[in-house]
Amino acid sequence: MSESLPAPAEVDAEIRQLQLAASASELHGGLCGWLAGGGADRADWLAPVLADATLPAPVSGGALDRLRLASAAQLEDRSFGFTLLLPGSEASLAARSEALFEWCRGFLGGFGLAAGAPRLSAEGDEALADLARLAAAQADADSEGDEGEEDALTEIEEFVRVAVLLLHGDAALATRHRNRLN
Repeated sequence: MSESLPAPAEVDAEIRQLQLAASASELHGGLCGWLAGGGADRADWLAPVLADATLPAPVSGGALDRLRLASAAQLEDRSFGFTLLLPGSEASLAARSEALFEWCRGFLGGFGLAAGAPRLSAEGDEALADLARLAAAQADADSEGDEGEEDALTEIEEFVRVAVLLLHGDAALATRHRNRLN
């Protein structure tokens, strides 16, 4: 079973302490994009993921360190236990939707920094384009969150989760496999 992600509130607290300009969801998306794009799983991940060499390494055992460890383990988990760090069902539909779009924006940034222009499968190219469309979306603040909208958000979250695993396979795992063969 995959390691569990720290609670969004724990991640938000460390983000505030470090005065980072990102939400917990966006930062997790950036980290996952970095790892899925083949970026190194390293303790000082904040600097390369946020493209700011002045950022310190997260405190060992802190929420951001646990976020990295759990995310890396989940991406490598063969039982597909990967999860997104998003607000829980107690948050409004608009807040959860916006967090998902922020997650996608973070993912694209981290993936681009790590992978550059990777060779992707046709499905990977399509998944990346779909994530870019989601990253450009904005939540409807007036949405009441009826059952159909809740179901749609759940389906989009599942799509994002599967797309990330596909891109991780195309960019990170395929590169490692090619390197082992050479």
